[in-house]
Amino acid sequence: MSLPVRKSVFVGIAGMSLISTVAGCAPSAQAPAAQSTAASTGAATGSAPIAGTGASSSAASGYKDGTYSADGNYVSPNGTETVGVELTLAGGTVSGVNITQHPSNPNTRKFQGEFASGIAAQIVGKNLDELNVSKVSGSSLTSGGFNEAVEKIKAEAK
Repeated sequence: MSLPVRKSVFVGIAGMSLISTVAGCAPSAQAPAAQSTAASTGAATGSAPIAGTGASSSAASGYKDGTYSADGNYVSPNGTETVGVELTLAGGTVSGVNITQHPSNPNTRKFQGEFASGIAAQIVGKNLDELNVSKVSGSSLTSGGFNEAVEKIKAEAK
């Protein structure tokens, strides 16, 4: 009779472990806090968006050189999250990137931080039109917000 109880306890522990893992990706009900994380250029930015600052135009790419900023949203298991993206463009190519974190809880902070630390390696030196990030440093959901922000930046840089 003790054998079925042990199986039940094991299944219960395994289930709790799975729930904890999935919940680790989800935000809690804590108030949002802004935190800047710099990637590639080493300079941190504030949480306020920066309008396009470049006046020169790159005829080959159709995008104006400069620094552009936008926020993108994505859905996590517990709701909508936001990530700030700042891209520096030169000749239609990404020459720098900064991610501004808008974490609603420690898990969001962790995943957005991992995303911020790995994004430069995936996009710096690439043409703006070629950007479509799917997963960075284990943070697959943040990329949805990043891609949304990139679309806004493309429209602004035209």
